[in-house]
Amino acid sequence: MSDLFQDELRRIQVLIPLPLAGPYDYLAEAESDLTLGSIVEVPLGNRRTVGVVWNMEVPEVPESDQVARERLKPVFRRLPVPSLPEPVIRLVDWVASYTLSAQGAVLRMAISVPDAFEPAKPVTAYTALPGGPGAVEALGLKLTSARRRVLALLEDGPPRTAKEIAEETGVGTSVVKGLAEGGGLISVALPADAPFPDPDPERHRETPLSEEQGEVAETLTEAVRAERFSALLLDGETGAGKTEVYFEAVAEALRRGKQVLVLLPEIALSSEWLNRFEARFGVRPAEWHSDLKPRRRRHTWRAVAEGKVRVLVGARSALFLPFPDLGLIVVDEEHESAYKQEEGVVYHGRDMAVVRASLTPCPVVLVSATPALESLRNAEQGRYVHLRLTARHGAATLPKVELVDLRRHQPERGRWLSKPLVDAMKAALEAGEQSLIFLNRRGYAPLTLCRACGHRLECPSCSAWLVEHRLLGRLQCHHCGYSARLPKACPSCAAEDSFVASGPGVERMAEEVAALFPEARFQIVSSDTLNGPAAAAEFVRSVNEGEVDIILGTQIVAKGYHFPKLTLVGVVDADLGLAGGDLRAAERTYQLLHQVAGRAGRAEHPGRVLLQTHQPENPVLKALAEWDRDGFLAEEASARERQGMPPFGRLAGLIVSAADPNQADMVASRIGRAAPNLEGVSVLGPAPAPLALLRGRHRRRLLVKTRREINIQAVLRDWLARVEIPSAVRVTVDIDPYSFL
Repeated sequence: MSDLFQDELRRIQVLIPLPLAGPYDYLAEAESDLTLGSIVEVPLGNRRTVGVVWNMEVPEVPESDQVARERLKPVFRRLPVPSLPEPVIRLVDWVASYTLSAQGAVLRMAISVPDAFEPAKPVTAYTALPGGPGAVEALGLKLTSARRRVLALLEDGPPRTAKEIAEETGVGTSVVKGLAEGGGLISVALPADAPFPDPDPERHRETPLSEEQGEVAETLTEAVRAERFSALLLDGETGAGKTEVYFEAVAEALRRGKQVLVLLPEIALSSEWLNRFEARFGVRPAEWHSDLKPRRRRHTWRAVAEGKVRVLVGARSALFLPFPDLGLIVVDEEHESAYKQEEGVVYHGRDMAVVRASLTPCPVVLVSATPALESLRNAEQGRYVHLRLTARHGAATLPKVELVDLRRHQPERGRWLSKPLVDAMKAALEAGEQSLIFLNRRGYAPLTLCRACGHRLECPSCSAWLVEHRLLGRLQCHHCGYSARLPKACPSCAAEDSFVASGPGVERMAEEVAALFPEARFQIVSSDTLNGPAAAAEFVRSVNEGEVDIILGTQIVAKGYHFPKLTLVGVVDADLGLAGGDLRAAERTYQLLHQVAGRAGRAEHPGRVLLQTHQPENPVLKALAEWDRDGFLAEEASARERQGMPPFGRLAGLIVSAADPNQADMVASRIGRAAPNLEGVSVLGPAPAPLALLRGRHRRRLLVKTRREINIQAVLRDWLARVEIPSAVRVTVDIDPYSFL
């Protein structure tokens, strides 16, 4: 055993994509082709699993420790797929350390498509025999009408699969296969997937850049040429042409043979972005998001790993794809809270994109009309290069923003649109222009209650009200997905047909718009109706072709869209979100309303924005009315600095959850009693979370606040190591929390 160990085998470490603290030791042949990042198949208990070679420089087990030596098991095989690039390995380690997550849980995000580890099998296609039907008859095959249709299709066309032939000729696949088995067709092996086409960086741009845009674009392309890490904040007004500007950096990366990753916060945003990319580069890029079908996901993952994808646009999870030659990362709408993953490994996609770029190294461009305070602070301190676009492109100007005081212009009873907004919508319709009515509430009504006893319908698994979706005929929980039909009788008082909708959602607003403007064509746009790129593409087409007069939308339509005929934006409830009470309530509300206001007047027609509010004196709304973004952000930053809140201090959330509320209380109290007594560190809680019940688990929260220079991860690591956590209780650490629910 000793000679075998020393001469033929070596000890390595393999990280397995399970929530494990670190890699396991295995044996590999001394002369094997394994390298750091090789994806391998290894034994784990009594089963086979996939892992990644994480360390090749492992000290051998001493000969004296015979038991340990005998426990080591050999790697079964290296899988036929490129190794994970070293920057991805380092990213996994960095994210695990920063978020206090298990390394294996982070790795699972990087090797999330096991089907991609084996090459795709070629697809069998068929083409016609030379000599046509006569050659087939010479083989003794009877030519039925179905067979003749197959031969006619294949006579001049390219090879086709049996399924494609059957669909185009109206025959069964058995007809095709029978003809092939008799020698009447030639079998051809085709690649399983079509290659991703290469974008053309030299393709002519439709609209020339302005002088200001050209200067900013040159700074971005210089950063790409440098082929080293830099972080650049591209800060420009809505409609200022930020996308076209960073496309120049994409083009430069393509010229240099590099790969490019562009992150978008929402799948629905990708439709118009893809159209603009295709107009600039001639082809569509690869995509990565949850709506991809498994086969496409497998093909994309492997093509990225093989360096065959030049540009990919995706959601935050695309950060962990195995790009071997990344030359540029772009984070569009960098301020968006959708970049924060709240479950599993809790991380912020924007921040991890900066880390990914630093490890590569390559430039990263953060893009927004309303940058996050954290990004602006980094720019002020010189960590990021701050690039500004101050004017809308072409003839477009910023829309006029007006505050409609609902205390003076109260809507009619049972309605939510004020007379000034209704008059503005009427004027837009008469002028042949489009309107957007914005209300950030999905469904028909946010609350359903019994008029007899006041009982409110709540989710049985969450401490949240059920939202009525009248178009679906269901009540839904937007936190866990629970749905049910509206009950006939109240479960509290048994009164029948006593439930009434309270408050408006976009579906209810549609009823009001239909009553006010029966001839108008309207469309409801929310995550319920725009549930994928195809639906988003159809929405964009219908608006651009003038098939929609009025859009009724939630936050999903507030950003990224460019509709030349949209001149009016009306915000039904501009106060919604201001009463949230959390750290970023004012900032988020300003960002959202600024973005939705920016949809108006993006072409030659001037825009107008009406914000309905009960508190026009609120600083957020006053700043919006004056387009004084910088003034608002300066006030917000000053308030945060006085309180020692991010970006001037640090926060971490601890969420304790359990199926048993008493157990959740017990563990939360135990953690609270063990809290560190350190200068510059304060702990709030434990207390029930605002969503105290979520998916059947009872939740308690603690909030940790420290000075900026304190290593909050080290504090938490030491603190939690001293607390015994039962297996039935889950403790989630949220570094830099964005949600306080």
